[in-house]
Amino acid sequence: MPVRSTVPASRDAFVALLLRDLTVLRKTLKEFLPRVVLQPFLLAFVMLYVFPTIGQRVGGGAQAETFATVLVSGLVGLSLLFQGIQGVALPMVAEFGYTKEIEDRVLAPLPVSLVAVGKVLTGAIQGMFAACLVFPIAAVVHAKGVVPHLTVHWLVLVTIVPLAAVMCASLGLTFGTIFEPRTVPMLFGLIVLPITFLGGTYYSWSALAPVKVGGWSWLQTLVLLNPLIYVAEGMRGALTTVPHMHLYIVYPVLIGLCALLLRLGIGGFRKRVLS
Repeated sequence: MPVRSTVPASRDAFVALLLRDLTVLRKTLKEFLPRVVLQPFLLAFVMLYVFPTIGQRVGGGAQAETFATVLVSGLVGLSLLFQGIQGVALPMVAEFGYTKEIEDRVLAPLPVSLVAVGKVLTGAIQGMFAACLVFPIAAVVHAKGVVPHLTVHWLVLVTIVPLAAVMCASLGLTFGTIFEPRTVPMLFGLIVLPITFLGGTYYSWSALAPVKVGGWSWLQTLVLLNPLIYVAEGMRGALTTVPHMHLYIVYPVLIGLCALLLRLGIGGFRKRVLS
């Protein structure tokens, strides 16, 4: 009986795991769609509709429209981040915890590291889908005179979105191997919340320059440690003409974060599986 080569067996098992996850996603769209739609909808509803309607807009006239434009690009980045955590980290916490589903996955005829990579790719696909949902929401949910003006730079958009999606999913992989079910509240309270508010969702990185101590723009420097700031600024480079961080900084940092987080995540995944 001929012996099957390891490489084709690993490839077929990897594709099968990926298709399985996408099939599960298709069958659970009723749970997935509300999860990815609710956050950008509520932020757009409050910031772009409720505030202007009750007279509490951020700026007035052209400033309000600029804020709307900045916010929409930030919401795309935020959707990618949250899907990386909700689509990769939280399921992994459960799989390593009470469901023990991870044991079935690692029995597949492929290296353990490829099981982790498969979860990253599935999370990245979900993240890109979630990011696409932001655009129809922003097109509909806004008050009169507070209309986002997007200028799409297609080459930047089609490269930055997959790169950011993989980075956010890799971050989710890393979190999923570090945190246990009992420490999930700590994940959201001490890590996700600061990342969200200091990640440039509601403002551009250049706008932080006036926040100074002794002439030093300390907050603008501090947020450089936040991976979300590079995603949000990359989206502004892809979707707007407002001032943003230079793309020759955004791309290398996102690539570096992908490499670092994948290494940490795969290493943590292997350690958890083999322990």
